[in-house]
Amino acid sequence: MSKKVPPVPRGPQPIGPYSVAAEAAGLVFISGQIALDPATGKRVEGDAAAQAKRILENLGLILGDLGLGFDAVVKTTIFLADIADFAAVNEVYRGYFGEAPPARSTIQVSALPGGFQVEIEAVAAR
Repeated sequence: MSKKVPPVPRGPQPIGPYSVAAEAAGLVFISGQIALDPATGKRVEGDAAAQAKRILENLGLILGDLGLGFDAVVKTTIFLADIADFAAVNEVYRGYFGEAPPARSTIQVSALPGGFQVEIEAVAAR
């Protein structure tokens, strides 16, 4: 088994020492995404729902760069700074995954980088 780090030019670029995506054994691991505008690298302001929408749009760009779609996602993890935002984020999330959503965990954390309210990571299968 070998690891591959594919290019993802349309998604937000890393803000630290990590890859946006890494691939091994037919699985694509997409690093946790925060609400950044991929064109400018700047923070997208707004509530948790607005942040989740930008994150999921970015996830779609990343998947597209990899030749995949949301239907290839088998697992997501959502990190929330406040679990009270669960319902609002869920409403946005529902619009991206249709009738066969992936397995998912949602976790409240004490803080996220840069004071963001939401972070989402994903695993997709080829």
